[in-house]
Amino acid sequence: MTGRRRVRGERALPALALAVGLTVAAGGPAGADDTEDDSTAGSVGAAGVSIEPAPSDTLARLATDRVEAMTLPEKAASVVMGHVPGTDPGELGTYMEQTGIGGFILMGANIPADEASLAQVTAALTADPAFPALIAVDQEGGDVSRLPWDSLPAALTLKNAPAADTAAAFAARAALLQRVGIGVNFGIVADVSPAPGEFIFRRALGTDPGGAAERVGAAVAGEAGAALSTIKHFPGHGAAPGDSHATIPRTDMSKTEWAASDARPFAAGIDAGAQFLMFGHLSYTAVDPLPASLSAEWHRIAREELGFDGIAITDDLGMLQAAGEPAYLDPVTNAVTALAAGNDMVLTVVSSTADTAPAVVNGIVAAVASGQLSEARLSEAATRVAEARLLLAAEGRGMSPCPSCEPVS
Repeated sequence: MTGRRRVRGERALPALALAVGLTVAAGGPAGADDTEDDSTAGSVGAAGVSIEPAPSDTLARLATDRVEAMTLPEKAASVVMGHVPGTDPGELGTYMEQTGIGGFILMGANIPADEASLAQVTAALTADPAFPALIAVDQEGGDVSRLPWDSLPAALTLKNAPAADTAAAFAARAALLQRVGIGVNFGIVADVSPAPGEFIFRRALGTDPGGAAERVGAAVAGEAGAALSTIKHFPGHGAAPGDSHATIPRTDMSKTEWAASDARPFAAGIDAGAQFLMFGHLSYTAVDPLPASLSAEWHRIAREELGFDGIAITDDLGMLQAAGEPAYLDPVTNAVTALAAGNDMVLTVVSSTADTAPAVVNGIVAAVASGQLSEARLSEAATRVAEARLLLAAEGRGMSPCPSCEPVS
């Protein structure tokens, strides 16, 4: 996670300095050479211990080292975000330990009745606090709200309010997630949808490109420091009518037209520092007949033309399978194709069982062995995911929440 997101990644570097940037100065009074400003030289306490800021590329180097030490099956597992229903912490913990997958998405069936119980669920999903799995949720608010206690304003209200209201709502929403140990929010809908009858209208943050862009940027800024932000559904669900849960929506919009309209909210979210970009199962036939989630060209556009350098993740691959088109009926093939196209994580929800993620992992390993997927591409994806996991660990996000703790006076 570098480039545009480095500013946010550096929030964790003081913590990492304890591991890789700690220097102990000789005891005694400071000399003439010790008068440098603390903001550049690090802080020196009474005991003569100086904490030097970790280099800005520390997370990237640690992630690279971590992935280089992984076996091929471990790399394959790390790029899968899976799901099984249930709220039993023991069962969920066993699932994560046995699969070794890099992420888990919480759906409604995983949400208990209260925050304390949900914190137990997320703690169970965190097998290793030093390298926590990415726990994600679709917490948009309003129509798509997994946490029943989230009564904050959602898109239907926010699209008609000042952008500052969006920033405030998503700051508060991200705080709710942080309280229960959820690190990633799939909650920012960057689609442009002007017509109330459109599938995505009630969930979109704007009815025109400019308004949507302003609010998407505000939402990402609001979540900063409490949740890793995701903008979706790239390259834009509003231009492709239809429900992507049951079909593959298509549009003949040209790339030039897209760049002037539906691209703008995604560009704003990327510029604001969004760490995740979710690729929709949407076909812009003038650009690529393949769904964007499987399209190398759309991944190139996101990286090279919009400057995104975070984690590219598919929308639920079960949705693609549910569309019923013969080319997309095999979930393992879909996952391998998605990774080869440029995704860093593949998401499986619809019809997912305890056997789904292991089957995908085995399919990825087989694809590397056969040459269908290069190990270099898999390592690149695994490294991006590892960097996000290490970022959360450095911020203490892998630790179990403490709902009973009293604030410091």
